[in-house]
Amino acid sequence: MDMDRADFEAAVADALDAVPQELMAMLDNVVILVEEEPDGPEKELLGLYQGTALTDRGWEYGGVLPDTITIYRGPTLRMCSTPQEVVDEVAVTVVHEIAHHFGIEEHRLHQLGWG
Repeated sequence: MDMDRADFEAAVADALDAVPQELMAMLDNVVILVEEEPDGPEKELLGLYQGTALTDRGWEYGGVLPDTITIYRGPTLRMCSTPQEVVDEVAVTVVHEIAHHFGIEEHRLHQLGWG
């Protein structure tokens, strides 16, 4: 599947717009990025949350760089066959990574159908 970066970033923006505002308002100290490829051995990783989940933040949390949610364009395009599949997969990936920020673990996301 081929989709230029601007269209892919628009799909990410649309996915973020679809997240209920009540949840978006609860995101704390998070930046969302689009990158071409993941670093490291997991070359087919669609998204990655890096940071301290809200459920793990204590009184000592503060003065830290923002958590990051990264959505990877290359792996997403390789696994999809149509533009609509890309849009759908990006939406799932965005929700999945935001859920990690709220402390929802991988196994629970799979149970809920967001794996």
